[in-house]
Amino acid sequence: MLAILRLRRPHRRKKLMLLTIATTHRPATDLGYLLHKNPARAQTFELAFGKAHVFYPEATEERCEAALLLDVDPVGLVRGGGGRGLLADYVTDRPYVASSFMSVAIARVFGSALGGRSKDRPELAATPLPLEATVAALPCRGGEAVVRRLFEPLGYCVRVDASAEDGGAEPSRYRNLALEGRLPLADLLAHLYVLIPVLDNDKHYWVGDGEVEKLIARGGDWLAAHPEREFITRRYLKRRPTLTAEALRRLGEEGEDDDADSPGEESGQESAPATGGKDREQALERPARLNDLRLAAVVGALRDADAVSVLDLGCGEGRLIKALLPVRQFQRIVGVDAAVRTLEIATRRLKLARLPAAEQDRVELLHGALTYRDRRLQGFDAAAVVEVIEHLPPARLRASEQALFRFAQPKTVVVTTPNREYNVLFPALEAGRLRHPDHRFEWTRAEFADWAGRVAEAWGYTVAFHAVGEVHAEHGAPTQMAVFQRCG
Repeated sequence: MLAILRLRRPHRRKKLMLLTIATTHRPATDLGYLLHKNPARAQTFELAFGKAHVFYPEATEERCEAALLLDVDPVGLVRGGGGRGLLADYVTDRPYVASSFMSVAIARVFGSALGGRSKDRPELAATPLPLEATVAALPCRGGEAVVRRLFEPLGYCVRVDASAEDGGAEPSRYRNLALEGRLPLADLLAHLYVLIPVLDNDKHYWVGDGEVEKLIARGGDWLAAHPEREFITRRYLKRRPTLTAEALRRLGEEGEDDDADSPGEESGQESAPATGGKDREQALERPARLNDLRLAAVVGALRDADAVSVLDLGCGEGRLIKALLPVRQFQRIVGVDAAVRTLEIATRRLKLARLPAAEQDRVELLHGALTYRDRRLQGFDAAAVVEVIEHLPPARLRASEQALFRFAQPKTVVVTTPNREYNVLFPALEAGRLRHPDHRFEWTRAEFADWAGRVAEAWGYTVAFHAVGEVHAEHGAPTQMAVFQRCG
C-alpha cells in the first residue's frame, strides 16, 4: 500500500467541493449580512480537513451569489488518520464530491446563518427569500428519484444534471443539483446540512450518540413533517437501529423496520414516496415557516383577547398547545381531537407525564368531535380552530357551527384555513390540487369572508380578518384567519 502511495504521489491533487447560494431579494447584497461574510472580500477558513473559501461571484442589488469552496487535502487526512475510507478514495483517485465535509463546513463557516441569527438584519433572517442553491458533484445513491423525494416535499423546484465527475460510468452516481425556493436562509442551510450526507449515504467520521442531537437540532422543525423522515433518519444515522429509533421517537413519530433501508435501494430502484396527507401539507408549507407563523398569529390573537382558558379544537399532535404553554396568561388549556391515536402522540410530544404537577393541571386532552354538542367545552374564554374546518364534509359544517358558536359560546373564536388562491405559488403543488388529500374544500378569501360573516351574524359575533404569511399582491396570504368576538 505504501508503494502504491509513492507511485501516485506525483499525480496527487487536492479535491474541491462547491456550494453556491444566490438571491434576487432587493437589495440582494443583504445576503452578506445573513451569511456574516462581506461580499467585498474573499475569506479563507482553516478546517480540520483542509480550507474553506467564501467569495461572491456576483454582488449587485439585483442579484447576489455567495460561493463556499472546500479545498480538501486527502494526503493530509491520510497522514493524520482522519476519516474512515479516505485512504481507499485517495489511492483510487476518486474525485472528491459534495459529502459530509460540506455539512461540517456549512456549520463551521455559516454557523450564525444556520442558526437563523443576524445581528444587523434580524428581521430578514426569519423572512422567506427567493433563494437559489447549487451543489456540484453530489453523490446520489439511488439516483435522481431520491433527490426529488428529499427536496421536492420541502417546496423546492429541483433540477438534477449528470456531473462531469462521472467519467462516463453507468449508472451515474453523481449529480449536479440546483434548487429554487422561497424560504428563510436558515431553512435552506439546514436542509443542505442534513440531506447532503443522506444522499451520499456515508460520513467521513464516526456516527455516535451526538449525531442524534445534530439531527434534531438541524431537522427537528421540518423533518418530523417530511414524508421521507424515516428514510432520511436511517441514512443520516448510518442505519444504526438504536440511534434511528431514538431520533424518530424524539421527532414524535414511531418508525417501523428501523434496521432496514428503503426497498430496492441497493439496486438503485427506489420505493414510492410516502404519501401521508398531513406530512405532505406541512412539508409543502414548511419553506415559508408557515406553520410557525400561523401558530404565532393564533397565540397573539388569544393573548390580545385576554383569554385565560383556551380550547384547541382539532388539536392534532399538540403543536398549538406547545406554543401556548410558555404563556402564563393561559391558565387552562384543553385540546380536543376525534382521533385517539393522535391524542396519544400529543401526550408524548408535550411530555405531559414529565411536567411539574402545576403545569400538568393547566393542560387536558379530551376525545371529542367538533360536530357534536359537548358540555365539557362550555365556559371557555376562547377557542382556536386551526386548519380544521377544511377537513369537514360540507354537510357537517353547519353542525360544527352550532356546536361551537351556539352551544359552547366562547367569548373569542380564532379560525384559520388555507387560502386557495395562494396555491398557485407552491411550486410542488400541481394545478388544481388541494394542499392535503383529506381537505374537503379550500376557500378563496371571498368565500371565507362570506362564511365567517354569515356565522357571525347568525350567532351574535363580530368578525375581523387577518392575513398570515407573506402577502402576494394578487393571491393574498397563504393562510387566512378570522377572529370572532361575541357581542355583549
